Amino acid sequence: MHTLGEFIYRNRKRILTLWFLIIVLFGFFALKLPSVLNGNGFEYKGEYNETKNILEKDFSQAKSSIILLFQRDPFISNDEWENFIQDTFIKLEEFHGAQKIITPFEGNGMVKDDIAYGLLTFNKKAESLGKEIKQLRTKLKNKKGLKVTMTGEPIIVQDLNVASQEDLAKAEMIGLPIALIVLILAFGGLVAAAIPLVIGVVSILITMGSVYFFSYRTDLTIFILNIIPMIGLALSIDFALLFINRYKEELLRKSIQEAIAITVATAGRSIIFSGLCVFIGLSGLWFIKIDIFQNVALGGMTVVFISALSALTFLPALLSLIGSKINKLSVLRLTENQTSGWYSFAKFVMKRPVIVTVAALAILLAGLIPVKQMTLAIPGIDSLPPNYPSRVAFEIFNEHFIPKNKSDEKKVTIIFETKENILEKATLDRVSNVIKKLHKDPLVETVNSPFSATGVNSGDQLFQLLKFGDIKKVSPIVDYFIGDNKMLVEVYLKANEHSTKAREWIHDWSIADLGLRTHFGGNIKFEQEIFDEILKKAPYGLLLIVISTFIILMAAFRSLLIPIKAILMNILSLGCTFGIVVSIFQQGHFGMKPVDIALILPVFVFTLVFGLSMDYEVFLISRIQEFYLQTGDNSKAILSGLTYTSKIITSAAAIMIVVTGAFAFTGVMPIKQLGVGIAIAIFIDATIVRMILVPALMKLLGDWNWWFFGHKSKPQIKQSKKPA
Repeated sequence: MHTLGEFIYRNRKRILTLWFLIIVLFGFFALKLPSVLNGNGFEYKGEYNETKNILEKDFSQAKSSIILLFQRDPFISNDEWENFIQDTFIKLEEFHGAQKIITPFEGNGMVKDDIAYGLLTFNKKAESLGKEIKQLRTKLKNKKGLKVTMTGEPIIVQDLNVASQEDLAKAEMIGLPIALIVLILAFGGLVAAAIPLVIGVVSILITMGSVYFFSYRTDLTIFILNIIPMIGLALSIDFALLFINRYKEELLRKSIQEAIAITVATAGRSIIFSGLCVFIGLSGLWFIKIDIFQNVALGGMTVVFISALSALTFLPALLSLIGSKINKLSVLRLTENQTSGWYSFAKFVMKRPVIVTVAALAILLAGLIPVKQMTLAIPGIDSLPPNYPSRVAFEIFNEHFIPKNKSDEKKVTIIFETKENILEKATLDRVSNVIKKLHKDPLVETVNSPFSATGVNSGDQLFQLLKFGDIKKVSPIVDYFIGDNKMLVEVYLKANEHSTKAREWIHDWSIADLGLRTHFGGNIKFEQEIFDEILKKAPYGLLLIVISTFIILMAAFRSLLIPIKAILMNILSLGCTFGIVVSIFQQGHFGMKPVDIALILPVFVFTLVFGLSMDYEVFLISRIQEFYLQTGDNSKAILSGLTYTSKIITSAAAIMIVVTGAFAFTGVMPIKQLGVGIAIAIFIDATIVRMILVPALMKLLGDWNWWFFGHKSKPQIKQSKKPA
């Protein structure tokens, strides 16, 4: 690492030129990234998708549909109302993108007082209708007292993309200026404060440009537009903060070249270990075969690698060029570490390790209490800000046209498939027996099938009706419920899609032997598969993270107790974080409207923060280890390490809290929850855990901190009481 530092100093201009070319190249593709993002990322190749494909192929159901919601004010006459609707659909005759266009006057119950709706069906997936939506927006015009609004999955997907981009811009407008203020307080000068922001922007730009190329091989979710800046900016600034702080220290007594080499060898080593912890933390998401988790792993691991690479090459090359001018444009006069308030704080913690430990643990354990009440849900229409027209229109549509006991949230689609003709008498008898069992199930509200549609109760009666009944009456029923050798049955449950009962019900029926080949679909099946995949695969990822982190920290510090303590403290602080998030969002404290916790939050916050918080562990313990190897005195090493790193860790945490916490002021609910969750976790970790619990426990453990398979680390240099 020392040799690398010297090499970078000697070749600083060449390295900066190379980085400039990389920034220009990848910056161009970064601007194109939003155009290839689509969907909320909850795609899973399971039975739900198979059933959906059968419905599209054998039952001619559309891949996607757009709802046109018409509204009128009370003073508008019926003639004006009908003319407005008719004129709208006349304009759509020139629109050739839709598979089918259904006006409010073609179906039953599509007009209710001052509200009506029409449908446009498409043979394309919702996320692929960008061009068609753009064309429709030019054709749909409102009039005074008359309004038409587009809603449905395609519009909601596009609006989520727009909202995500707006949220990103809003978070940057809030986070970056405050981050700059924190950096000025940390370094005292504008030059030193500006460099970490430059490193952060460079890392994000290159990462976004890199991720663009992955769009050719995989579907990228719109949430990646928020995840990369959230992780990249916070982590890059943290790395730069650590590096510049150490460089400024070395520059007081060394030449520029020597200061760069020593900083790369010390702070650079810490960056490698902390970056590796974050990288492995995010890699745990690869186990979960759901697009959004794979996307975050992909984007997150890429931004971690690029952030670490820029901190180890671009940053030292830039500092080599700037040299002693790093202290220019000073706006604050900073005090020496040994006489600062941090030294007094460190002495306070070290003198009362037992009291401090008990108090800190009591706070963390109290925060755990609400966790058991956590209710998880897959983000849906409520992910959009409440004022978005597509969300408002969708809620109005559901309220007026969808009965509460027959909403899509409560519907389970079952397709019965046979090798022989599904309409044969023996087959109809078997289907009839299964439907009777469904009717008897206490969680079933109603069952829609060819039997209920025709008013018959047995397979024999339906067989006779289909063979000898009125063709005009029977034909529409057959077209809707029968497709080749398959029969469609719709089951409405008394529990909605977000309930554990509903997921358990569909899981049990899916694996039951019904005497027929069955395919289950609907929102409840979708949720059940997503939950099962996460519950099944997440433990493997978490195990990988814990074991890998233990090995990395053990190798870094040649200690067994330090990594064990770090992991336990991390788990405890994350548990406290989840409890606070439940209290804020789900229980509706601090003025929040109660809302379920996004399913992605526990997994994302754990994998992200488990790695990110190791930054502070590595920063702190690395410095303590340096002093311990110099003096051989555990207490003095902890005191000196805490004194020298408290300010930098607090500043780094403040920046990370600002950058991620800025998303609390955005509108997309999962991102809001994620930003708040990460900010709270970092605050708890950098204050209660890293600044209080860790040094207090290390004081109590004494030299056992450095025990490693029968050996203890020995000091390399004997020094006076006051370490350099």
